[in-house]
Amino acid sequence: MRVKTPLRATITVTALALALAGCGSKADTPQSSAPGQSVEHTDDISAGVQPDPAAVKLLPEAVKAKGKISVAMDLSSPPTTFLAKDNKTPIGFNPDMARLIAAKLGVKLQVDNVKFDTIIPGLQGGRFDFTATTMGATAERLKVLDMINYFQNGTGVAVPRGNPQKLSVHDLCGRRVGVQSGTTAELKWLPQLSEKDCTSQGKPAIAGVTLPSVNDALTQLASKRLDAVMYDFTSLAWAAKRQPNVMEVLQERVITAKVNVALPKGSPLTPAIKVAVQSIIDSPKYAEALDRWGFQGLGIESAAMAVPLGQ
Repeated sequence: MRVKTPLRATITVTALALALAGCGSKADTPQSSAPGQSVEHTDDISAGVQPDPAAVKLLPEAVKAKGKISVAMDLSSPPTTFLAKDNKTPIGFNPDMARLIAAKLGVKLQVDNVKFDTIIPGLQGGRFDFTATTMGATAERLKVLDMINYFQNGTGVAVPRGNPQKLSVHDLCGRRVGVQSGTTAELKWLPQLSEKDCTSQGKPAIAGVTLPSVNDALTQLASKRLDAVMYDFTSLAWAAKRQPNVMEVLQERVITAKVNVALPKGSPLTPAIKVAVQSIIDSPKYAEALDRWGFQGLGIESAAMAVPLGQ
């Protein structure tokens, strides 16, 4: 019998109305949203999902005895990971996947809402069992984490509406580009673009501006304190659809890559979660989760162990 999956979240971020695109005025708010992005899916997608015996068999005895696993998420990035209008319920593709993972393992789920750049130290310190928060695999992360592919996403660039400076992904030299602290945009993609497209050709470096959240970055973009914002493509597209008079997203992506569930390196829970993720991918619930957040075409076929981005 499957154990029901309740959720507990430590609430520290703004309500959905402010998430990502809260920098615009009421006049900037579109009257309708894209299909798959206009409804708050607060129902538990894992309802009725039975445990997968192969995954349950691999659960460490300590987890079986406890009957619960904890997931760390930064609930500030629609449509992957955010809070419903009640400012309490975690929703989005990542909470859906975490619920399904817990259901496949037959355990309860605890959701801890924390800042993105504190997730890896928290995993290392044993505060959380795993994270499902759209995390890319870098060589540095793979030294301290086990990472399992669960869907694919991309990194994009948002600019003010109409792109008045005529910027492109490969023409950001000397521009102030906002990034969220601890993301691959900050740690990998912006420095890589700056070296390849700018400093190696005698042009000024991209002026990366590191901020605590993408909300902060988009607020500064709207107020003209930033020239662009580099972040997950799906989240930027979500914000742009809600603030079309404020911002737009460049069609070209910085990169498209698989993203990962992550656990502490060598975690005894890794084999069970890997089997659980594959069981989800092989089930109709995976397509359902993708579709209801507008992620058609972003699914994968194999819950493989991650390799560093760029390989």
